[in-house]
Amino acid sequence: MTNERFGAQSTADEVLTGVDLSGKRVLITGVSAGLGVETARAAATHGARVVGTARDLAKARQALAPHAGLAIDVVECDLASLASVRGCADALKARGETFDVVIANAGVMNCPFGHTADGFETQFGTNHLGHFVLVNRLLPLVPDGGRIVILSSAAHRAADVDLDDPGFETTEYDPLIAYGRSKTANMLFAVELDRRLQARGIRVTALHPGGIMTELMRHTSPELLQRMAAAAKAGMHPARAAQIQVKTVPQGAATSVWAAFVAPAEAIGGRFLEDCHVGEVENQAYHGVRAYAVDPARAKALWAKSEAMVGERFPE
Repeated sequence: MTNERFGAQSTADEVLTGVDLSGKRVLITGVSAGLGVETARAAATHGARVVGTARDLAKARQALAPHAGLAIDVVECDLASLASVRGCADALKARGETFDVVIANAGVMNCPFGHTADGFETQFGTNHLGHFVLVNRLLPLVPDGGRIVILSSAAHRAADVDLDDPGFETTEYDPLIAYGRSKTANMLFAVELDRRLQARGIRVTALHPGGIMTELMRHTSPELLQRMAAAAKAGMHPARAAQIQVKTVPQGAATSVWAAFVAPAEAIGGRFLEDCHVGEVENQAYHGVRAYAVDPARAKALWAKSEAMVGERFPE
């Protein structure tokens, strides 16, 4: 689906121009820096009641301090600890307030090899499994017709998930491959969750916000950055490669708010979004989504593997 109104250079505020979000309640993970702060600010500025999650509450409150008048609430949630994730879900359910939109924004990128509190490889455990448990546990709070937006990445093109060795126990660890696996997992999670929730009118989508220099890049060395750029431009016409630009944070948050509040729900459900439009399945091009990341059978297999890893079942 093409979108003539917005594109790669659009900002979150431009996308929300004239949109009144009064009465909407929104949950956004990762509101201590970067896209999370901007997405929360944009939604709240346009009238939404925003609750954010963060591993470090003090850091999040400091990051949100310039927007204190918007009354963005923050609750603790460390996605690298399932105990913290479950505690956050329980606390939010105890409040009994619903969320029209859930935006799974938080994440880590290109980390050195390590493990979460539960022994999962850091990037897969944080980016995918943490959100897998949190979102599923919060589904009773999402009313029929709601939306769930999951931040994936163009980096999903670097690697499919490895269901036989998700923790790099038999495979040599590569931070770019690990990040790519986790971002493919985000996309596959969206595909299967959308299938499960369509009967309730809840649509789920995943997106690439664009290349943005935020705190997410703190583990990305110059060498890794060069590898990422080379992989992105591989096979591209030089003129097209020269057009690739780094986005600003307001531009990076645009696709998130477009998906959450503006795009037609039926057009984005189970789809991959980029630059405020739906990306097509492309196995070679710089744009679009790889076929393995939207494969329904692969999505179901990842769901089953994820349930086994976290020790929790989420029936349809």
